[in-house]
Amino acid sequence: MSTLKLISALMDYPRDELWQHGDELRAAAKSISFDRATLSHFVEELLSLEPMQAQERWLLLFDRGRSMSLLVFEHIHGESRDRGQAMVDLLTTYQNAGFELTTRELPDYLPLVLEFLSRQPESEAQDWLRHMRFIIELLAARALKRDSSYACLFRYLLHWIGESGDLKVMCDRAAAEERDDTPEFMDQVWEEEVVRFGTDAPSQDCAPPTKSNWKESANSNRTRI
Repeated sequence: MSTLKLISALMDYPRDELWQHGDELRAAAKSISFDRATLSHFVEELLSLEPMQAQERWLLLFDRGRSMSLLVFEHIHGESRDRGQAMVDLLTTYQNAGFELTTRELPDYLPLVLEFLSRQPESEAQDWLRHMRFIIELLAARALKRDSSYACLFRYLLHWIGESGDLKVMCDRAAAEERDDTPEFMDQVWEEEVVRFGTDAPSQDCAPPTKSNWKESANSNRTRI
């Protein structure tokens, strides 16, 4: 199992069949040259959990709020229309390389991107990830803020592309951010998005979206969240 294939498998939502490949994951982690002990510990910790426990842990980290989203273009384009075109372009790249999607995940889902890159020449894969370095650094810092063991996966990717420098700047940024996975934040979002009916409902609440409601296209060189 290649390095990127291993990181992809460990970062992905832990489906029940993951535990059927425990020995393969352990062997692959032990073959890693950088921070082998940390990665091996992550594998053992993951496999020691019941599937439902691991799945709940994953959902709490990656599926509550946008800041830890594994959808790469969400960090680049947000909800702008540029995101749709970026999806189309990435899907075309996959198809041209003969990479067939076998899941329902969006093409910019990071574990899927890593699986694709695991089949490409190492220099090309590293070049792709260097273009995503800012996002990987930010995910690493945010995972560290949450005391999540998943942080080691992002840090390993940074090492693999030769960018394992000081994360202090990103950690400082993450420390200053308001967490978007807390019950209080989720309640606030719900209150802002609630649709009102009857005499209390403004006319625009149930009106179809207009062009002016769309966000402006994001700068592709900076993250939005």
